[in-house]
This record gives sequence, C-alpha cells and structure tokens, in this order.
Amino acid sequence: GRANETTLCQAEGTTGWRALATFPEFFAAPPPPVAPSIVPPVYPADKNNGNAVAGFVLGILSITCPCAGVLVAALGIVFSCIGLSQLSANPQQKGKGLAIAGLVLSIVGAMIWTGWGLLSVPHHHFRLDRHWNF
Repeated sequence: GRANETTLCQAEGTTGWRALATFPEFFAAPPPPVAPSIVPPVYPADKNNGNAVAGFVLGILSITCPCAGVLVAALGIVFSCIGLSQLSANPQQKGKGLAIAGLVLSIVGAMIWTGWGLLSVPHHHFRLDRHWNF
C-alpha cells in the first residue's frame, strides 16, 4: 500500500519508467546530523585531605598514648592546622571536620598530659631561710 524508493513511476511527458528514488523531488533527505553525546567527565571521588587525616589520628593518639602525649599532640596541632589551610584553599577536597576534630583532640591531649606531668612532679617547698642565713 505504500510507495518506496524502488517503486517504479513515470513522470508526465516521458516514456520510461524509473525508480522513485531517481527523481530529485523524492530523494531521501540525509538524516540530520546526530549531535555527539556529551559524556560528563568522570572525576575521582573526593578524598579527604591527608594532613587532616594525620592530624585526626595524632589527636586520638595524643589522648590515648601517655608515652609521647605532648609530642604527638604538638604534631597533631601542626598537621591539623596545615590541613585546615589547605582545605580553605581547595574547597572541593573533604576533611574539614577531621582537621577540626584533630585540632581539638590534640589541644585536649596536650592539656591532659601537661597537667598530668605537673601533678606528678614532687612538690618541694623551697624556703630561703634553709639555704641562706638571714
């Protein structure tokens, strides 16, 4: 019931039969160009800032490790501050909460072990009259 490009037809005033596709009026228009599909770029998953993670781990160790609590706490403060400054420069990176938690834990750890050290020092009452004669 339908004509296609191979259907034979004859133009008025002519004697030969030709395929419908040979008439310029019936040429199949080329399909419209297909726009290339735009694939969004694949970015690696946002990772936590390494210094923020290190500051957090050192902050936990500063509270739980009495052997090097103050030293570890100082390192935790340094790494957490570096991580916070890097995160403010690169907001796409994650780990701000870790850096803040590491900073707080490191400060608390430093206070705990400094207080513990001060309490463990024997208190000697130094009196001037014992050493010098007045």
